[in-house]
Amino acid sequence: MALWRIRATVDDRPGYLSVLTASLALRSVNILAVQVHTTEEGAVDDFLVDAPDTMSEQELHAAITRGRGRDAFVTRAEAQGLADQPTRALALAGRLVHDPEALGEALVALLDAAEVRWRPAGSVVLHGYDEQHMTLIDPAGGTYEVLRPAPAFTPAEYARAQALVEVSSSVLRRSAEQTTLLLPDGAELLVREATAEDLEGVRRLHGWSDGRLRRLLEPANGLTLLATHTDPATGEERVVATATVRTEGDLGEVAVLVGAAWQRRGIGTTLLRRLIAWAARADLEAVVAHVGAENVAMLRTLRRLGAAGPAHRDGAMLSVTLPVGGRRPAPDETPATSG
Repeated sequence: MALWRIRATVDDRPGYLSVLTASLALRSVNILAVQVHTTEEGAVDDFLVDAPDTMSEQELHAAITRGRGRDAFVTRAEAQGLADQPTRALALAGRLVHDPEALGEALVALLDAAEVRWRPAGSVVLHGYDEQHMTLIDPAGGTYEVLRPAPAFTPAEYARAQALVEVSSSVLRRSAEQTTLLLPDGAELLVREATAEDLEGVRRLHGWSDGRLRRLLEPANGLTLLATHTDPATGEERVVATATVRTEGDLGEVAVLVGAAWQRRGIGTTLLRRLIAWAARADLEAVVAHVGAENVAMLRTLRRLGAAGPAHRDGAMLSVTLPVGGRRPAPDETPATSG
């Protein structure tokens, strides 16, 4: 038996797909996978089939025609084609998480493309697709042009390819936002955005329930940053500090926690500065920090960063407001203390 990939268009009417599959079955063609793409011209059926070794490409074309298929594309397939297209797309997305620079290769593999070209931002190129060309918008700037002589591109393929581009762009953007913090004693920390995969590392620092930790790592409205240290002897990465900003309207609430062994070394200040910069990009007016009244060092840091007005006390906690982007709130705009 031999593997073939078949693509053909049939009228999008009840029973027409079964006519095509019956025509293939009469010739001992075993359908291993099928996917239907809805288009304006009809339903484009994409098959991976196992056909008798003696069957030729011309015979497959004839079977498709007898099954009321048109605009047929037939080619030999490899064993890796046994994975269906959604599974293939997910596998390529997983690859891009580890190697976002491999986007061009991933698009070739996803679409069985002949060529992928990148055009810089500013080129007059409209995104979309026709039979042989696909143009994808790169959120980081520029466009990708994908070329494939046959078969014609479909809306589903375009949507998958654009999603793959956005995965790569997101990973690259997150990588670019990482920074290395060199402490006065020579120790190096990596400051980066938190992800769900940091659950175990953050548990050592916070000791909270998993549900609360997940909300910390991926806040619904906001950002969480981590400072991590990699042990040069073991290579183990350890979370030494967290900083979070949660937003509500045009205000943000920040919280910073630095491990006991890493305090008074400028880590909290660095994290707060990055949160304030993020808040400015998000067009927030101010952020509020809730600090224990006995935490003199953090209160001093907040004053250095431009804390406005008097702190509001609620028992042992103080709420301190920091304006964002140089705007100082009026007294009646000072956020109320939350419990």
